[in-house]
Formats: sequence, C-alpha cells, structure tokens
Amino acid sequence: MNHSVVLGIETSCDETGAALIVGGKLVADRTTTQVLHEKYGGVVPELASRAHEQLLPAAVAGVLNDADLRITDLDAVASTYGPGLAGSLLVGVSFAKGVAAAAGKPWIAVNHLEAHLWSIMLTGVVPPLPFLALIVSGGHTLLVAVHNFGDYYRLGGTRDDAAGELFDKVGRLMGFPFPAGAAIDREASEFQGSPVEFPRARLAGDPFSFSFSGLKTAVLYYLRNRYPQNGNRFDIPAPERAAISAGIMAAVADMLADGVTNACDAGDYRAILATGGVAASRVIKKRLGDMASQRGIPFLTPPPALCTDNGGMIGYIGWRRLATNQYHSLSIPVDPSAQLFSHQL
Repeated sequence: MNHSVVLGIETSCDETGAALIVGGKLVADRTTTQVLHEKYGGVVPELASRAHEQLLPAAVAGVLNDADLRITDLDAVASTYGPGLAGSLLVGVSFAKGVAAAAGKPWIAVNHLEAHLWSIMLTGVVPPLPFLALIVSGGHTLLVAVHNFGDYYRLGGTRDDAAGELFDKVGRLMGFPFPAGAAIDREASEFQGSPVEFPRARLAGDPFSFSFSGLKTAVLYYLRNRYPQNGNRFDIPAPERAAISAGIMAAVADMLADGVTNACDAGDYRAILATGGVAASRVIKKRLGDMASQRGIPFLTPPPALCTDNGGMIGYIGWRRLATNQYHSLSIPVDPSAQLFSHQL
C-alpha cells in the first residue's frame, strides 16, 4: 500500500479547497464556497482570485493542523492547473508550487475533470470498469466512457450552456440567490402538484450530447407571458414558483437521462457514475438511479460535499500520479481550457 501524504489544492472557480490524502484516503478537508458572488448573480473572476488568495493559506494550515502534520511530512503537492478561471487557477498553482519548492517535494498538475471522475474513490467505493460517467456542474456537462485510470473517451457534452449554468440563469429570473441549483432542486423535491411542462431538447444525429439553451428560452418566455417583471427578476407567487422549479428539474433530469440511456445502449458499462455539483440534485439522482436500476447496474454518486469542487479529489489524483512517479515541472503554466481526452467518439 502506498502510504504517501499528498496535499491537494483546488481553486478552479469559486470554491477554495485544501485536503490531505494519506494512503489514498481523505484524512482532512477544508472547502469554502465564496459567498461574495451572490450579490452579482454569478462568479466575478477577479473577485474569485482575490478571495482564493485570502482563503487558501488558512485552508492549507487548517488541514495540516487537523491531521497533525507539517509541511515536511508531505510527499507531494497537487493542484488544479485547468480547466477553470485563469486567475483562480493561477492562485492555486502558484501557492502549490511555492509549498512544493519550500518543502523540496514534487508538484503534480491535476486536471479538474479527471479529479471529478475519481472523487467516488474518497468514499471507499471502487467503481467497476468500464463505467459511464456523467460530469454535470456549473461549467461542464460531459458524458465520459472510463475504461481505466487515464483512459477516457469523450462520448458527448453540452452544445451550449452547462446544466448548472442553466439553473443559475433561470434561477436569477425567478428570484433565487446565486448559485440557484440547490434552491430549484429543493423546491422541486418538495413540490406535490403537477409541474409546469417544458420542452426537452434531443439532438438529431448526436445522441450523447445535450442542449439547454432552448429550455432557458422557454422558461424566459413562460415567465414573460405570466408575471410582472421587477428589474432582472419576475414576481412569482411561491406555489407557482415551485411548480416551475419542478418543471425545470424534470426537463433537465430527462435530458440527462436520455444521454446516459443512449450511451448505455451503445456500450457495455458495469456502472453509471454521476459527479459534479449538479449531481447533488435529489431529482437528478433519483431519475438516473431509477434508470440504472431498470438496467440492473449500479448507480454511483459521491455525497454532495464530494460532488462539488474540493481539494480531496485533487489530492487523490496526485496520490495516484505520485505512485508512478508522474511529477511535473514547476515551469508548467495553468491551462484554463485543459483537455481531458486522448480519445473522442
């Protein structure tokens, strides 16, 4: 067993995360979501970078204290180098390189998307290979065939908005605070009536991809035709807002399930994995779980804290890379558009 100690740092967007992985297990984790973006209705890149600068030193010191370890106990430092916001990535990578250089330890550059694929490992669950992964978050909606560690095929992805981006945009119209996905999901989960019916986009000739822009437009027109507008939001009675939320969640869950179903029909997978912040949705988890159950294969998803961006998933990839001496030069820059795939179908 590789008992190496790896510090993982995550700063790709608006979560500031630090964690310690010891022997492949998560022993300490501190993640802070930057609430300062709420009043702007979205992530402000410059403010996110400054917040990472303020929050990251305390997060790293905190996890070391939680695990009763020192910098000199580390065997490697891993950090997200992309994809993500350039300024945010730069803060985390610069800090990680500094710690690695000061401790005389290797630095490992981690792809944020690859980290999501294996975050389930932090729960002790080992997904059987090959498995089908749906990464669904504020910035990404991807279907990935995972054949082994490091062997990934891109099956499809969103043509426009990511699912989480859709929730934030329509949520702002409906008066929800940013980020809006959790609030929409909560109202949808608790709603007992008939949801508002919205269209489901299906892309001819591309059964593994998604499009959410049409749903966004349909919600906007629905609101415009029924409710008075107050600034950039509409005044919607609470019961009706719940019905709208339920309709939006049902449409997104159906579209995601369609893509996953099509991929399962075209391949032979031993499990379905959903990860990323939107995968914490109760509505989406139930829809995908029911679909997997009908097929007789496991549906796996990390707990909400590990679905969202966190340092633990970064540290785990670093731990895996360290085991095979896959270090990186300190001269490697951040890559906001970093690619995960060596193969694409």
